[in-house]
Amino acid sequence: MAGVDVVVTGAGGFIGGHLVRAMLAEGRTVRAVDIKPLEEWHQLHADAENLVLDVSLLEDARRALDGGADEVYNLAADMGGMGFIENNKAACMLSVLISTHMLLAARDAGVNRFFYSSSACVYNAEKQTSPNVVALKEEDAYPAMPEDGYGWEKLFSERMARHFREDFGLATRIGRYHNVYGPYGTWEGGREKAPAAICRKVATAVLTGNHEIEIWGDGEQTRSFMYIDDCIKGTVMLTRSDFVEPLNIGSSELVTINQLVDIAEEIAGVKLQRNYNLDAPKGVRGRNSDNTLILKEFGWEPSTRLADGLEVTYRWIYDQVAAKLGKA
Repeated sequence: MAGVDVVVTGAGGFIGGHLVRAMLAEGRTVRAVDIKPLEEWHQLHADAENLVLDVSLLEDARRALDGGADEVYNLAADMGGMGFIENNKAACMLSVLISTHMLLAARDAGVNRFFYSSSACVYNAEKQTSPNVVALKEEDAYPAMPEDGYGWEKLFSERMARHFREDFGLATRIGRYHNVYGPYGTWEGGREKAPAAICRKVATAVLTGNHEIEIWGDGEQTRSFMYIDDCIKGTVMLTRSDFVEPLNIGSSELVTINQLVDIAEEIAGVKLQRNYNLDAPKGVRGRNSDNTLILKEFGWEPSTRLADGLEVTYRWIYDQVAAKLGKA
């Protein structure tokens, strides 16, 4: 195959689909790669070269980069929301094969820039035990005590990307995503994250008239949520920069899960009876992004208000739920 400007792995997923769209809008030639059948991709862009490959296999990773590429965005991973990663630790750890083989293939193909999508789950859990959390700085990943399974894989792959840069000259860049949300993402099935799950539950309540909602935990756990457009902007900005250390890419707007539900209810124009499932997976007690470093280096931070981004997300998920219930 001929080389391309951009290769996106995990292109059939939520972030990957938006990133492919952004690269095509720039006029780039794009190879979009995912393990899922094409009909299961969240977004399928006809102008991209769309390939179904399993890049946890070295042979497929090499095929993904056949002919070379200027930029590689490695978003592929076996992951989901807290309900998935807490119950599938081994599957999450196996994503290290994707990281390893994509780095090897990129080194051998002479790739110019390689972005690795890491996660706030790399941060030391002892710094996330209170809902009144101190925002997490990049150095808070060490001493290491990340989210078991998923977080360990991400932290290990960060180090591997760093050493590929140091030892082989591969220009790796590492972004630590904080809870990305938006339309055209997973909204049901167990892999969805909190904003999509809450939007689905609220939309279902509106459409069925059953005005109840189940909330995992007591609802007082805190998080920040980043809208997809900010995620894409930060990702591309970091990849094309000279900044080589891991960088938070996340909103600093901290809310409780109860406040997240408040916003979704306001958008939907409904008030629901809240039923708290204290036995459900709920992750760390509090997590927020410290954006001091990204502001210092780039003069920018993700800034889409949660209320604004969630409204777009809710309207999209409402339509999906309505279609599934035959009420579209």
